Amino acid sequence: MTTQRTDDAERVRGEGGADDDDLITAWGLVSEAMNSIGPKLLCGITPDGKDMAGPWFEVLIRLQRTPGHRLPMSRLAREVSLSTGGFTKLADRLEKEGYLERHNCAEDRRVVYATLTESGLAFINAARVRHVERLREHVLTPLGGDGVRQLASIARTLRDSSS
Repeated sequence: MTTQRTDDAERVRGEGGADDDDLITAWGLVSEAMNSIGPKLLCGITPDGKDMAGPWFEVLIRLQRTPGHRLPMSRLAREVSLSTGGFTKLADRLEKEGYLERHNCAEDRRVVYATLTESGLAFINAARVRHVERLREHVLTPLGGDGVRQLASIARTLRDSSS
């Protein structure tokens, strides 16, 4: 009985000419870059100079960038990669801080909206300024404008292909 060697399988080139090692290396570099740069982007960005947790920032910035500053909680949970239970706990903390309110949908009792409060909007607006400073330093400077646009295009393609 003949078995295919692992080395032979690793050398097989797929679509676009990338072999298994190329794929593993590329994805490993993406992971390393995110793990290295991610914390730097949220370091000291709150109005009082403290670090912000990634999920807090993601929820608040998504609400800040959405017309009306509100989104269904289930959608937010999905977009920030949290379970509904995990997102509920996060929403509880954001609500306790006064940054978020929950509102029931008049048309569908199953839908609950997370809405940014005025306090939450002021908080994320201040944090956003500092976040952008760090994005310019840690992303724009090494990549340049064309690199940032390429990065966004690649990330969008990957995100959309997994939907």
